[in-house]
Amino acid sequence: MGFWDGLRPLRAAQFDTGSGATSSIVLTRRNATISLDKQGALSGNLRVNLSWRMRTSDIGGRSQQGSRLLRPLKLFQPEVVQAHTQGMVNVDLDLGCMYELSDGTKGVVQPLGNLTGDLNAPPYIRLSGDDRFGAPSGETVYVNLDQRDEIKRLLFFVYIYDQTPAFDRTHAMVTLYPGNGPRIEIELDERAPEARSCAVFTVENVKGELVVRREVKFVYGFQSELDRMYGFGMQWGRGYKSRT
Repeated sequence: MGFWDGLRPLRAAQFDTGSGATSSIVLTRRNATISLDKQGALSGNLRVNLSWRMRTSDIGGRSQQGSRLLRPLKLFQPEVVQAHTQGMVNVDLDLGCMYELSDGTKGVVQPLGNLTGDLNAPPYIRLSGDDRFGAPSGETVYVNLDQRDEIKRLLFFVYIYDQTPAFDRTHAMVTLYPGNGPRIEIELDERAPEARSCAVFTVENVKGELVVRREVKFVYGFQSELDRMYGFGMQWGRGYKSRT
């Protein structure tokens, strides 16, 4: 095999899957939907996690440039560093979820306004923590699938709170962890300079079956613009997060 042959990406299967050890499914433009029911995720909690990272090439890191010149293949693989300090990443990504319940109730779960939701009562969605610095644990939203019949549709989104737009430099990923079956990964890998918000994926109750659809649509506004795109019809005002 020639040198350049090793650099060519493999052809995608129906889904891009990880190894047996990672047991993951990657949703892409080409393969954008998956049924939670068909994956066996019929009950328990669906955990949705946001994490992000930076590469040294994005922040001007050159400390290991000399050693990488001695290993040519490293030139094609910028070193990955966890974005866990405010100085390293001047951006605060937040994870939120707009919801519509079967009785017509609509609302949002998000850090802004401390709208953290409730897992055991409507809306059966709960935000756990607000990661300001891109730590490996990230931010997490839980959805109570035992109350699946009460959920009509969900829109999970990510937005940049009160910082410089930098989606094009922030390698963000949203991962779904069903109670059963493989995890589902969605990368925010499309370049959108100056965008402040991104509709990541939807969950729709289709005749009792919960279907996840990858969206990854960037907008230059905030929640109200996402609302207009997906027709939730809610009223929006300026929100703030606590300083703690």
